[in-house]
Amino acid sequence: MAISKRTDRSKRLILDAADSAFRERGFADTTMEDIATGAGLTRKTVYNLFSSKEEIAQQIIARTEADDAGYRSRIADNERALSLLETILLDSAGWCLANPSLARLALSPDTRPSLEPPPDRPSFQRIVRDVLVLGQNQGAIRRDEDPNFMALVLLGIYGQAMLTALSVNAFNEDEMKRIVRIVVEGIGPRPQAKAE
Repeated sequence: MAISKRTDRSKRLILDAADSAFRERGFADTTMEDIATGAGLTRKTVYNLFSSKEEIAQQIIARTEADDAGYRSRIADNERALSLLETILLDSAGWCLANPSLARLALSPDTRPSLEPPPDRPSFQRIVRDVLVLGQNQGAIRRDEDPNFMALVLLGIYGQAMLTALSVNAFNEDEMKRIVRIVVEGIGPRPQAKAE
């Protein structure tokens, strides 16, 4: 058990040091040696626990995505889905701008996302899908479309907007709210046909 605790502690130190180094130097300019030094560990220890800098970056992204307890409690409290969706996307945009190199990796994955969120871990796709389901239950999001598909559409638009914002080093909260509004109007409830 002591080895497991030491391994977990070392992994946390590595992830924290890498997170700091990626913010300071950027992903491309950070070496495994930088990460090891920042964690106070040897490079060999870092390589024993992680196969590459890319794996470390993916673990940091996954750790960030797993930090969704606050949003989950707001879903459980039946908060208004559209304002919660806006909050989640604005919070994510803030993270992206604070972590541009990791954000580019997260927004441009090597593999195409599947319709279903990853079953084995929390994900940004899952929390957005779950908020869309909440909105469907509230009557604020159209019910005639699959929430998994709508989440992918929404995240595709959001991802492209964030990549653009990162490329020009500019972000305006009003622009993100505008994107959310335009997308939500497209996935809002269908107007009822008027009886003749």
